[in-house]
Amino acid sequence: MPDHLLYGVAYYYEYLPYDRMEQDFQMMEKAGINTIRIAESTWSTWEPKDGVFDFTYLHRVLEAAARHHLSVIIGTPTYAIPSWLAKKCPDILVETHRGPSRYGARQIFDITHPGFLYHCERIIRRLLEEVRDYDCVIGFQIDNETKHYDTCSPRAQALFREWLKERFPTPQELNQEMGFAYWSNSIADYDDLPDVRGTINASFAGEYSAFQRHLVTEYLLWQRKLVDEYRRPDQFVTHNFDFEWRLYSFGFQPDVDQYEAAEAVTIAGCDIYHKSESHLTGAEIAFGGSITRNLKNDNYLVLETEAQGNFGWLPYPGQLRLQAFAHLASGADGVSYWHWHSIHNSAESYWKGLLSHDFSEGAVYQEACVIGNEMKRLSPKLLHLKKENKVAILAGNRSQTAFKWFPTSQMGERPELDYSDYLRWVCDACYELNLEYDILNDTARDFGRYDVLILPVLYAADESLIQAIDSYVKKGGHVIATFRSCFADSYLKIYPDAQPHGLTACFGVTYDRFTKPENVSLASDTVALPEHTNVSQWMELLSPMGAETLCTYDHPEWGGIPAVTRNHYGEGEAVYLGCYFDKEGLKALFRTLFPDFGLTVPSLSFPVILRTGTNQEGHKIRYYLNFSGTEQTVPVETSGGTELFSETPVAEGQTLTLPAWGVNIIEEQ
Repeated sequence: MPDHLLYGVAYYYEYLPYDRMEQDFQMMEKAGINTIRIAESTWSTWEPKDGVFDFTYLHRVLEAAARHHLSVIIGTPTYAIPSWLAKKCPDILVETHRGPSRYGARQIFDITHPGFLYHCERIIRRLLEEVRDYDCVIGFQIDNETKHYDTCSPRAQALFREWLKERFPTPQELNQEMGFAYWSNSIADYDDLPDVRGTINASFAGEYSAFQRHLVTEYLLWQRKLVDEYRRPDQFVTHNFDFEWRLYSFGFQPDVDQYEAAEAVTIAGCDIYHKSESHLTGAEIAFGGSITRNLKNDNYLVLETEAQGNFGWLPYPGQLRLQAFAHLASGADGVSYWHWHSIHNSAESYWKGLLSHDFSEGAVYQEACVIGNEMKRLSPKLLHLKKENKVAILAGNRSQTAFKWFPTSQMGERPELDYSDYLRWVCDACYELNLEYDILNDTARDFGRYDVLILPVLYAADESLIQAIDSYVKKGGHVIATFRSCFADSYLKIYPDAQPHGLTACFGVTYDRFTKPENVSLASDTVALPEHTNVSQWMELLSPMGAETLCTYDHPEWGGIPAVTRNHYGEGEAVYLGCYFDKEGLKALFRTLFPDFGLTVPSLSFPVILRTGTNQEGHKIRYYLNFSGTEQTVPVETSGGTELFSETPVAEGQTLTLPAWGVNIIEEQ
């Protein structure tokens, strides 16, 4: 773990149109930037020909970094292969569901290919030998935003066959679990296993997706072992995990089991990109941080985020600073921009860095100077912020795969929303109410430290998870489950009994009818819903078995049928949401439920975001973040303390004035 806040940039000396390294590093020092990340994109620079190595640029950068008091994170340069390697081993290029790849882009190789792994190991070892004697190197990033790249090569499918044999000793067992009798897909011998690219079977395809995700874990663990042979005990290993991409970091990553893959690192890292200008909400910062923080149950590093970023993301004055401290408020120990300077060639020329193409000390750089020097001064107070959230949200890749095969749409219809939309529906409602949350993997079984456990569209749940949920509620926990939860097992095989499987007593409700709602809204005498709360995408017609009805459907035919129920079970309570409805309605429901569950819903809500934690001195830290373009006045709800930027005392009941896109931080006494 770092002993101070890291404020950094990715630095690509080899991309510069002319030599200006000394000037760059002087500008970094002025800005309070203390860390650079290098080397992850530069295989063809270090090895321009097969077996011919040239680390001249590397040593120049490291020697200059040391002179300018910059720490360095070394990336293994394996996510973009040189052209000579593609020519030497053409079948390194990945074969996917869409067919063979062509050389040019990054991440287009088969991570199981022996030739690829051989050349990876050679360049990694040579690189690590070159950097091992530099004290300024504080850690290593293994690979870069790694995925399985949808490898469907004969080699990968042969490995998958062995994966299946370990789990299903006989073809007959596989037939039964996968439901291969459907459309005559049963096999008598494992040699008859079909190509996964033609399957119509969600269970079989889902298991291949799980296998592909495990390939990523194995690949990162393999790189970690190589790095461990060279690194000092004080040097960390990280990886920049990213998120489902919708032109920005939106959802749960489908191509990596990040919770499993995090075994390969000593400190978790992530890349979080988001819209800015009038679209900046901070929701992606909170969402990505809630996942990354729980990969190692510890602080993490933001290894990439935007400075100016994509076209249309030029930050308003104050937004760069707000974003940086929002990351720290979620538990980050460092924030780094991709990247230092805007690139003058190739695909990402208009994904702008901290400096524009003219390298001038522009407005964005000047704001970074403020941030960097504030972080330097406040590092002892803000480093290693510990979060003790009381709301847990459960997420899982197998449920995500299920929604790819069985979306909330008619067969053949393009789905409007998918798994990550429903996950974000719950997460964003909590975020806007200032109910801080952790995102746990569905392999978690101990929920005892949380007051509330939320299960958004937890479609795939095995028996041990269902038993853990049941036990949690019996012992006094509070669970909120949405529609389509606990419907199938981990192989996406639908349970053949009353839904939600194994939890009808817990929730006090069941159903056997569901449909796509049209012109349906929610009604309630219990929940202060907005005037019209629209129901869309999916609705289940619930039949209570002892549960209290909180909301019903308002519709000529379905009117009066329960839509949301609440049930006392053991020492706890279980709430079931049988439909998807407007986020404002969900927030109204949470405002009703959470106080009864022992959690205070803060008086502040979006656009003022309140984040809390405990610093390494044992003091409570409160971040007040204004995600709006208007000034906000907020009450201080503490027993007193110090506002850290101004170093002025504050007292309970006093008000704070947050400027547009502003931030205040209070350290309680």
